[in-house]
Amino acid sequence: MERYPPLYYAKAALCQACYNALRLTNVLEKKGIELLEAIPKPFVSLHLRFEPDMVAYSQCEFSGLSYASVQVIEAARGDREPWSGEQDRIWRNRGKCPLTPKETALVLQALAIPTDTNIYLAAGDGLMELEGSTSVYNNVFTKSTLLSDENFRNMHGNTKAALDYFVSINSYAYVAPYFGNMDKMVAAMRAFKGLYKTLFLSRRGFAVLTSQGLKGKALMEALWKVHRDNFVMGIGSGLPDCFCEFKI
Repeated sequence: MERYPPLYYAKAALCQACYNALRLTNVLEKKGIELLEAIPKPFVSLHLRFEPDMVAYSQCEFSGLSYASVQVIEAARGDREPWSGEQDRIWRNRGKCPLTPKETALVLQALAIPTDTNIYLAAGDGLMELEGSTSVYNNVFTKSTLLSDENFRNMHGNTKAALDYFVSINSYAYVAPYFGNMDKMVAAMRAFKGLYKTLFLSRRGFAVLTSQGLKGKALMEALWKVHRDNFVMGIGSGLPDCFCEFKI
């Protein structure tokens, strides 16, 4: 129990004031509203993070990538060597490796998210292996396909990220296979606004299950149970729709 209740309420008031005060510039908010209106409804905002610098920093090794992806990852790595052997297995099973777009699509399917779902892709320009997701989920929309004017093309990367943030906090649901700064900000603001359909995919669960040799239907069922159990236990947030056969 809080020993100093007045201090607790002061902190709560400060937190709410900060969240209420967080705004985009008028010009950027107008562009965000334009982008939001252009996306077919309802839609899920998916924040993919499979980019060269992120993969290089993770020190994870991936198989089955295209030659082009391998080349840009190697260039981004520099002297940072990926883990191998037993170290790679331990690192991966701790959930340290980002999910590829293909792996992300598999987890979404395991959670029974329909393949015709409208998905807004909140991601940077350097995203790799996107076809791994778009080959399964066809209704994918991006900033570049919805906003093609000269002003948008000249936007700085951080400005584009702000548009992703705006759309994500106003989406029907938010899904991310990672838990970076952007994801923390979006999840917090969505919770503040009472929008609880936010889901962080379990990289650790995926790694452990695949390392056990699970494939196909067995893997899909196990992935569903991992995310269901996390939701029931209150670890992170979830999409209640995915677990509708249970009374929670």
